[in-house]
Amino acid sequence: MRLTSGSPSAPGRAEKEFPMKLGYLIDMDGVIYRENQLIPGAADFVTALVSTGTPFLFLTNNSAPTGEDLTVRLKHLGVHGLSPKNFYTSAMNTAEFLSETHPNCTAFAVGEGGLLAALHERKIANDAIHPNYVVVGEGAATTEKLTKAHELIEKGARLLATNPDNWCPVSSEKTRPGAGALAAFLEASTGRRAYYLGKPNGYMFHRARAHLSDSLNRVDQVVMIGDTMETDIRGAVESAMLAYLVLTGSTQLEDVGDYVYQPTRILHSVAELVEEVRTGKPAPFADSPYFTHAKNGGHKHGNRHQTDILALQRPRPRPAMTK
Repeated sequence: MRLTSGSPSAPGRAEKEFPMKLGYLIDMDGVIYRENQLIPGAADFVTALVSTGTPFLFLTNNSAPTGEDLTVRLKHLGVHGLSPKNFYTSAMNTAEFLSETHPNCTAFAVGEGGLLAALHERKIANDAIHPNYVVVGEGAATTEKLTKAHELIEKGARLLATNPDNWCPVSSEKTRPGAGALAAFLEASTGRRAYYLGKPNGYMFHRARAHLSDSLNRVDQVVMIGDTMETDIRGAVESAMLAYLVLTGSTQLEDVGDYVYQPTRILHSVAELVEEVRTGKPAPFADSPYFTHAKNGGHKHGNRHQTDILALQRPRPRPAMTK
């Protein structure tokens, strides 16, 4: 796909052509690493992004770590050349949302260091007496903390969750509770509905795209690379971005057909993108294993008329309101 520069050229004279410049939003867990294991080819992919000056941003629903934390973690895993500015978490997105929509608000946070740091960075004061918001993120919330949040919501604080993930994969055999599960607890106890930021909320993708555009490099199109249909791919599709699904995380190839929305492309892993980033020449989307699988009769179309909540066991639906 090519773009032409300037005004139309004179008759008989070829127009100057430029390759389309892509910017990348990249999920982390299931795309770059799984638990404490780097996914093969991920380090080469990041090195290619850095060495070519390609605009990219790691986009994660995990609100617990700071950008500094994630930089150190990836360095320990063997990914070098990164800085905190290469990361955008749901905690940062939540703090940005509050500072943009409700300047000078206060919040009672149920979460870990990443959430507290993001709110502090945006000068959103911690308030345990009469906050405007109760903000819920990942973390080991105590009964005392949840009880306090419950009381503040009943006094009028609005409930906001950094992301809707009820659970998150840690390895092929283990999961952990997510921010959505804690928010669901407070929804059930207070009868109040939470507002869920993070992926797939369009605000997360809109602000991430804006941060990419702050780069000195031109970005013509944005690609979201993720392993989860419900968050990464859905958010990208609804935000008019290219959506690349990798099969190194939570989504299996045979499950893709169960969704109404579909990825632009499906890859075994980000290792397949290394040469494309280095050369600036994307391969045809038909090279995706998804299409090869379909030609061989392996693609399962599933119940595409059903919603993603009804058709799938993942993600587990939040408890119904009882009050």
